[in-house]
Amino acid sequence: MRQIFGQLTTELKTHTTPKTVGKDPGYRIDSFRELVEQVAKLSYLNKDYLLFYRGQKNDYLNKAGVSTFYPTIYRGEYLTQQELNYRFDLLKSACKLLVQEFKNQKIEGYHELQRKKYIQWSVLQHYEVTGTPLSDVTQSLRVACSFAQLYNENETAFIYVFGLPYYSNRISINSEHDLVNIRLLSITPPSALRPYFQEGYLVGTEDITNEYINKGELDLNQRLIAKFEIPNSDEFWNAEFDRIPENALYPDNDIIKDICDNLKVDLQPEVEDSDLGLFLKLWTEIETIILERAKKYQRNVFNMRKALFILMENEEQTYNYLKELDHLRNFRNKLVHNPASIRKDDIRKMTGNLEYLMNELKKAHNTLYK
Repeated sequence: MRQIFGQLTTELKTHTTPKTVGKDPGYRIDSFRELVEQVAKLSYLNKDYLLFYRGQKNDYLNKAGVSTFYPTIYRGEYLTQQELNYRFDLLKSACKLLVQEFKNQKIEGYHELQRKKYIQWSVLQHYEVTGTPLSDVTQSLRVACSFAQLYNENETAFIYVFGLPYYSNRISINSEHDLVNIRLLSITPPSALRPYFQEGYLVGTEDITNEYINKGELDLNQRLIAKFEIPNSDEFWNAEFDRIPENALYPDNDIIKDICDNLKVDLQPEVEDSDLGLFLKLWTEIETIILERAKKYQRNVFNMRKALFILMENEEQTYNYLKELDHLRNFRNKLVHNPASIRKDDIRKMTGNLEYLMNELKKAHNTLYK
């Protein structure tokens, strides 16, 4: 996304600069009213942008000491291509399962969900099912402050102000700024209560991919205009305003939450020993190894099927194992593109086969793992 430098208020100019706002400490604000007044001035000074907000209990910094806001799928200081490929495979599977559940339960709007990946990603991101290339923001300063103080045991919290292009549609794509802005209130079904109470939006880069040249371009800090530090106390609100309670930010009887909670069981290995997640992680690992090995014989090889055939021709001692791996490749494709059609017993069986093949390939050719 294109980097911008915002115009600062007189008060902020004594504390930071447009180029160092992410690195400098947050400007201290003591009351919600004072924060609203500061944001009103920022809105007037930055007429070319629409302001959005994000509240956090901590100011997360990158290794350069700058506030960072990577989408969940890109988070990690040393994110390997192998891990990134695995995360995108997991996202594809989550989308397929989500569409199937919406269809099975006849959720209003499932036809549109089936057609548009941005809607699928939005639901998965907002209900915290799995990592996506999108980041949560809001146009409600009150929502941002309430989130910043929720489950917060620190003395302070942080509010961030971002400058984004004006949106004209439910899903607005701005190619000049390389940004996608998604208005959750317009694209999620009415039964998804959480986006309506949180006044949520999602933001990401336009050309979203698991391959990038500069990871920093995916960080929402490229659009950061201001950073505030607020008290984590009731006194911040005074008698004039109230924070939004937890049961309003996370309303009960949300059928979409129930659907998404069920998806987490199969999709997040950190929650439990996920069968689907384990298979995909193992597959990504062996795929990376096979591709690297095949490039020793032919430089221009970029897909697993071709890599397997190249190794079959050049490494007879591993032919049978590679042939079985090609069979597993077909299973992997079916698992990613139509996970609802796969039984858990089949996933477990194929995961065992994959582990066996990895061990046998290692024994047959130790250089495969170098």
